[in-house]
Amino acid sequence: MSKESTRKRRRGTELEAALLEAAWDELVAVGYEQLTYEAVADRAGTSRPVLYRRWPSKRELVLAALRHQAPSLPDEPPDTGDLRGDVLALLRLVVRRTRELAPVREVLAAEQGQATELTAYLASRNQGPGHDWMRTVLERAARRGEVDAADPLPDRLVTLPVVLVVHDLFTARRIPTDADLEEIVDRLFLPLVMHRRGQHT
Repeated sequence: MSKESTRKRRRGTELEAALLEAAWDELVAVGYEQLTYEAVADRAGTSRPVLYRRWPSKRELVLAALRHQAPSLPDEPPDTGDLRGDVLALLRLVVRRTRELAPVREVLAAEQGQATELTAYLASRNQGPGHDWMRTVLERAARRGEVDAADPLPDRLVTLPVVLVVHDLFTARRIPTDADLEEIVDRLFLPLVMHRRGQHT
């Protein structure tokens, strides 16, 4: 099938999906800085004006591609039966999801700390695992008697494990190893949680 016939036949959501898949493939292949509308259009078998009409800037195009490609998060955090296992499983999930979206790290570096819709979207994807899910993990631990249900942990302590992992991923630009995750849990998070519990017994 020629590119011309492809242009004529695809419409609406089918065309948009093809454009976003082409944009993601090009981002993976060449990186954010080298990505061009011409290359994306060529991959999709369409023209640059088709892209520009939908996404006037490269940042908007990449954000749309990210939203299209991003794997959905589970409804609930992992449940292993104990606090240590739950926190480790949650951190491993954060690392795995981030690795699945590895090209985005280059995009963030190119943004140079600017507050854009793209960075806001990425921050929102960490909010659930970082706060809401950690609260769920701690509520489960409280029901098992591992933490004090009558004295909720402060937000800074709740988010500490994910914040440290996200720092490695996006600021230090390195993938934490399993040993790194165990160090965060065993030498930082759990001692602080247990110390706080000891103060209220």
